Amino acid sequence: MITRFIAVVPIAIAALIGVSASAAPVDCTAMPAQLRAAAATAKPDIARKALQNINTGEALCAASASYEAGHKFKAAAKLLGLDPAQLASAAAPVATTN
Repeated sequence: MITRFIAVVPIAIAALIGVSASAAPVDCTAMPAQLRAAAATAKPDIARKALQNINTGEALCAASASYEAGHKFKAAAKLLGLDPAQLASAAAPVATTN
């Protein structure tokens, strides 16, 4: 009984805190720029929808809601036929060592 309790407590605490493995940081400058470049070559109706998501994402970034902005950027990427994971990794800053 005690081993079940010990095994369940960390999982319950993580659920209460809201730990999310997919919550990667969003680059609020590079990602919108990449998406706007892709929208420039898209069909007008798709570009309009994508730009609405990009503008909303930028507003969310300005309001310090980068997690929610990430959702809008992912939606724009999907509309444009881009892989959001590759887009996020391309926008991520590269760490350098001295």
